[in-house]
Amino acid sequence: MLNIRALQSNNTSFEADLSALLAFELAQDPQLEVRVQDILSDVMTRGDVALLEATTKFDRWTPSSAAVLEIDKVILHHALNTLDKSVRAALETAADRIRRYHERQLQPSWRYTEPDGTVLGQQITPLDRAGLYVPGGKAAYPSSVLMNAVAAKVAGVRELIMVTPTPDGVVNETVLAAAALAGVDRVFRVGGAQAVGALAYGTKTIPGVDKIVGPGNAYVAAAKRFVFGVVGIDMVAGPSEILVIADGTTDPRWVAMDLFSQAEHDEIAQAILLCPDAAYIKRVREAMESLLAGMPRADIIRASLGNRGALITVRDLDEACELSNRIAPEHLELSVAEPDLLLPKLRHAGAIFMGPFSSESIGDYCAGPNHVLPTSRTARFSSPLGVYDFQKRSSIIHVSAAGADTLGKVAATLARSEGLEAHAQSADMRLQQ
Repeated sequence: MLNIRALQSNNTSFEADLSALLAFELAQDPQLEVRVQDILSDVMTRGDVALLEATTKFDRWTPSSAAVLEIDKVILHHALNTLDKSVRAALETAADRIRRYHERQLQPSWRYTEPDGTVLGQQITPLDRAGLYVPGGKAAYPSSVLMNAVAAKVAGVRELIMVTPTPDGVVNETVLAAAALAGVDRVFRVGGAQAVGALAYGTKTIPGVDKIVGPGNAYVAAAKRFVFGVVGIDMVAGPSEILVIADGTTDPRWVAMDLFSQAEHDEIAQAILLCPDAAYIKRVREAMESLLAGMPRADIIRASLGNRGALITVRDLDEACELSNRIAPEHLELSVAEPDLLLPKLRHAGAIFMGPFSSESIGDYCAGPNHVLPTSRTARFSSPLGVYDFQKRSSIIHVSAAGADTLGKVAATLARSEGLEAHAQSADMRLQQ
């Protein structure tokens, strides 16, 4: 029997029930944080020596030297050239679609000239060097390599450094192939908090970067939080989430499997269905019961749905949209006949999948938009990873002599109102006498 919450929005207890469903905090483990801080401090102080020791301890293999940590480009391209043809074709299709989508995000630098000759504008430049963390071992995601690396390359990042753990010395060939395909410049066999420290502080072997992106375990997430400020980071991601708004017209098996697609990530992932048709929700539940036995990760799905899943009967689709905005999900599926009617009502979501054929899995792998999305309600104020995360903007201010005369008086007046006389005189000195 599948254990998943069944809620009704018209119940008097619904607000409390919804709060309990959404009440999830990634409470930090103080001991883990101390260990991560120790690892980072060790890498900052001892560099490569600390990396080698940590690799032996945590990844259970012993590099003969720090140079062994780097994987030669010849090996990357060999992995690509020997990859199963169908997998390579899928990777190439995904990479091409991701590249074409992200090229549309590119923005030009711009400027304008005022009547007195003053020129103002904005110059957009890519990061010099970015670091990409890629999980290794069983949790290996070549799709994440493409999503992060292709966006960085389209943005014009000069050098992309990838780090990935190789537990027991085992290298994931598909991850290496994806790195070659995406144009990653250098790849190192190191993971965990020590890899984040190496990217943030730099060692003799691994160069320091300007920004670190990519998913990881609790150690990696904690390390990214600690090094933020020394370097930029993309986000500290929480558990994966999916919210499906259904009108009852989609095959219930499709919706059931879409809920499974996020629940199978781990036991704390969240999958929620909102629908005004109670009979349809019952059919979805029956489909879930029927399909679960055939899932290789059935135990994880069952635990995830029991821990944080819900089937919610709402009054209508308008209420479903209101609840969705409160939840601000990572993935939002509009499994309805006319999704365009709902879109203007939705303000907070990482990615919005329109219509019954737009499965979240297509977005995860090959639609084109980035699958690195805000979680834990951060879609209220943040966006999917994109080209803009690998670029920065500099303001251009070229004041003419006439502009200095006009604007200098304004600046001097405001400076003196703040008690900053040097600021005022700096402007005064440029006034035309």
